[in-house]
Amino acid sequence: MTIKRAEQPTPDYVPGHNLLAGKVVVITAAAGAGIGAAVTRRVLEEGAKAVVLSDTHERRVAEAQEALAAEFGADRVRALTCDVTDEAQVAALLDAADEFGGVDIMINNAGLGGEVNILEMTDDQWSKVLEITLTGTFRCVRAAGNRMVAAGKKGVIVNNASVIGWRAQEGQAHYAAAKAGVMALTRCSALDLAAHGIRVNAVSPSLAMHPFLAKVTTDDLLAELKQREAFGRAAEPWEVANVMVFLASDYASYMTGEVVAVSSQQA
Repeated sequence: MTIKRAEQPTPDYVPGHNLLAGKVVVITAAAGAGIGAAVTRRVLEEGAKAVVLSDTHERRVAEAQEALAAEFGADRVRALTCDVTDEAQVAALLDAADEFGGVDIMINNAGLGGEVNILEMTDDQWSKVLEITLTGTFRCVRAAGNRMVAAGKKGVIVNNASVIGWRAQEGQAHYAAAKAGVMALTRCSALDLAAHGIRVNAVSPSLAMHPFLAKVTTDDLLAELKQREAFGRAAEPWEVANVMVFLASDYASYMTGEVVAVSSQQA
């Protein structure tokens, strides 16, 4: 018997507690209204010294810069376009962080999805998702790790994976493979960087609601996905951002190589 789950109310927004005071944070795919935008706001609320945010969409980047600078101060916000498939652009992103004293926390949020049956999936569709979602994350982990080691910083890297890296879903072979790769990359790079005091962890969200998801997903599918969640609703992007902030903070000082599910899905 299928049980229809009532949609539980969204909890109140949690105020900042200065968890990232004095830190310089770099965030990819951070413009717009998704998880990246939510974690950008969250780290500023948590007292970060500066945030360098990036996205591939020039207009959204400019809008994010203007809005956040007006609210939190222009001296704490820097925004620029960055395509994580381009190593030179990733380097430029970290150069911008050097203007504030160098990256302390790198949050890798950039990724690309899509829905296509494996029988119809082209090499280009497969490669594009892997190049952005997995190889792009690798590029950013490597670049940030090298900057932290050179500066002698015991920094933190937080990657964005997905429950699809653990659980099967039709039409998601390329995205699932990429996110499973992000999980493995997180675990292995954590061991490589542990000797330098650098921690690497990841979050694994299930369903986080934002305008772009609503735009590319049918109402029927969204309703079905919500029913898989114990609370009968999608997460708010800031609920995922809260866990990213926890992993970036000193409260998670003994955690590395971990993938933390941000999900109310049934086992």
